[in-house]
Amino acid sequence: MLPVQNPDFDALFDGMLFSLLTWDQLASFWQRLDVGAGWYLYALGEARPEQPADGEHVATFVRELDVLLRKEHDEDYCGIVYADDLDQPSLIKIYDPNHLGTSCGSSKHKILPGWVMSRIPPSDLDPSHHVPQNRKRWWQGIAELFGSESRT
Repeated sequence: MLPVQNPDFDALFDGMLFSLLTWDQLASFWQRLDVGAGWYLYALGEARPEQPADGEHVATFVRELDVLLRKEHDEDYCGIVYADDLDQPSLIKIYDPNHLGTSCGSSKHKILPGWVMSRIPPSDLDPSHHVPQNRKRWWQGIAELFGSESRT
C-alpha cells in the first residue's frame, strides 16, 4: 500500500515554524489552544489518524503530554514544541525529549517529531528510528482513557 500524502499538510510540516522556548510560553500556548478545532493527533510510529479527535481527547492529550515533556525534558527551557502560528496554529510539532537529535534541522538526517497535531489530514510519516515500547504504551494509555484505538 502506498503512503498517503497530503500536499497541504506537507507544505505546513516543512514550512516555517515558531518555537515555544520557555515553559511559561508553552503553558500559555496550551491555554489558548482551541481543543475543539478538529485536531488530528498523530503519534509517529502509530497509524496515521483518519479523523480528528474530539475536544475532550485533545485536552487530555495536551495535559498528559505537557506532564511528560516537563518530566523528561529536564531543562530550564522548553524549545521542543513548534507551531506554524503561536496564536492560531494549524500545525504543532512536538519532539520527543528522548529522541531529539538536532530538531533544528542542522544535521544531514531529518529528525521527525514524536507527535504532530494538525488541523488538516496528515500525510503518512515514517520515523527513521525505532519508537520505544514505553512511548507506544504511553500513547495506548491516552487512547484507552476514551475507549478508542491508538490512532485516534
